[in-house]
Amino acid sequence: MGMFCYQCQETKGGAACTGKRGICGISENCVALQDLTLHITKGISFFSTKAREKGIENDELNRFIIEALFETITNVVFTENTSMARITKALELREEIKQAYLNAGGVLPDESPSCATWTGTQDEYFEKARSISGQIDAPDEDTRSLRALINYGLKGMAAYTDHAFHLGYEDKNIYSFTQKALAAFTDDSLSFDENVALVLETGKFGVDAMALLDKANTETFGVPEISKVNLGVVNNPGILISGHDLKDLDELLKQSQNTGVDIYTHGEMLPAHSYPLLKRYDHLKGNYGGSWHEQKKDFESFNGPVLLTTNCLVPPKNSYIDRLYTTGLVRFDGVTHIQDRKKSEEKDFSSIIAKAKTCSSPTQIETGEITVGFAHGQVLALADKVIEAVKSGAVKKFVVMAGCDGRMKHREYYTEFARKLPSDTIILTAGCAKYRYNKLNLGDIEGIPRVLDAGQCNDSYSLAIIALKLKEAFGMEDINDLPIVYNIAWYEQKAVLVLLSLLYLGVKNIHLGPTLPALLSPKVLSLLVETFGIGGISTVATVEEDIKNFLK
Repeated sequence: MGMFCYQCQETKGGAACTGKRGICGISENCVALQDLTLHITKGISFFSTKAREKGIENDELNRFIIEALFETITNVVFTENTSMARITKALELREEIKQAYLNAGGVLPDESPSCATWTGTQDEYFEKARSISGQIDAPDEDTRSLRALINYGLKGMAAYTDHAFHLGYEDKNIYSFTQKALAAFTDDSLSFDENVALVLETGKFGVDAMALLDKANTETFGVPEISKVNLGVVNNPGILISGHDLKDLDELLKQSQNTGVDIYTHGEMLPAHSYPLLKRYDHLKGNYGGSWHEQKKDFESFNGPVLLTTNCLVPPKNSYIDRLYTTGLVRFDGVTHIQDRKKSEEKDFSSIIAKAKTCSSPTQIETGEITVGFAHGQVLALADKVIEAVKSGAVKKFVVMAGCDGRMKHREYYTEFARKLPSDTIILTAGCAKYRYNKLNLGDIEGIPRVLDAGQCNDSYSLAIIALKLKEAFGMEDINDLPIVYNIAWYEQKAVLVLLSLLYLGVKNIHLGPTLPALLSPKVLSLLVETFGIGGISTVATVEEDIKNFLK
């Protein structure tokens, strides 16, 4: 089989990327090798789940599976060699955990799935990869659809779990569930309802993973504060940091202090300006540019080096590839990679700092300020003011517009939607979707800004906490009785996890756009519509009609 990938919103034709290269720029070979990585990871989980019943816990294996899942998120790894090495290690770990299980008295079933038995040399990887590359293996389209939801939810969970781990925070229950869910892909006897239950359980552990990362971030860098962020530039040379990893930013700030090099955030790193231990650095100057998909334009005009810390890498232009650096799991051929930190040591950012000193200062592309820092701690501190505004009628509705941004022109819908919302509504946002409207002058309601930015995509957890606390404050039985509506944009797998987490929390009538996931079979889509009230959105031409339906 050739490439078949439908894990992102921009998948070709709204159906699947096929052929030699995906919309994101990944090659057919890379996709095939990543599919093989996940195939063997299911085999590891087949044995590790059984081994755990014997009291066997393998920390290296736990970390490996999280990294393997994270590497296969859209816009992370574009290199074949990275996946080849991952496959080799996967085969080693699978045999290691299998032997540990047998040594503990475990018994193999009469027949094991191919993901638990196939082995081969590197010369055979491509042949095997192409034989299994494509849609997730399943006995029917509905099982395949539900497994896809679980699979992409697990990938998003892995990203959040990985960030927390690097800050010293773990929850082994997340590792256990991840492996249980992957092992379940080998069990074709599971009924439709049992697979639906596993989808919702993925949402449950999604909440746990986001809560873990929230704890890791706030206990490490302080509780986010309402902060104004400069959008302009100064005359010093600079480094632009993009992605999501706050620990990388912290270490870069420490090492670049008093060097004459300033630091700017890009994309999902914008919320870093609200953390007390990060904003204390005088040379953290502001935010440069917009969302991830604008990076070709932003990175070119920045003039200095750019550090990409996690997913959201777009294949770079030749004009700046020599000053692009990756770190963590991100890889792209021809781009300088900063190696992982060794135990109890920081990463070494001296090379990118030295590069910055040889570059011109950034070209100014905008001016002004935007306000960030409305995570659950700050909003709940304003709870009395917010509740009074609702009771007085000054605030009629809260509109959750969290999620991802993307390249397609029809995402202008979200800008128009925000602009045309009545002045008695407040937007709650998190993730890069906010770049469609966070620079609009929408004013405030009795001192409460009309756009409350909770932070990164993982900070969608904050929006859930805010909703639950408001439900409690108003004495309501059902979260869906609150004056909150959901118009969520998605692009990749972390947004899928956010959706599953909201469904687990009982939130209904979520509108998801700009298109619904291609992975949904008719029966699964019907379930989401009839049971959870999931709906789509209209086009820009009917924004007013959508607003009317949302707010009635």
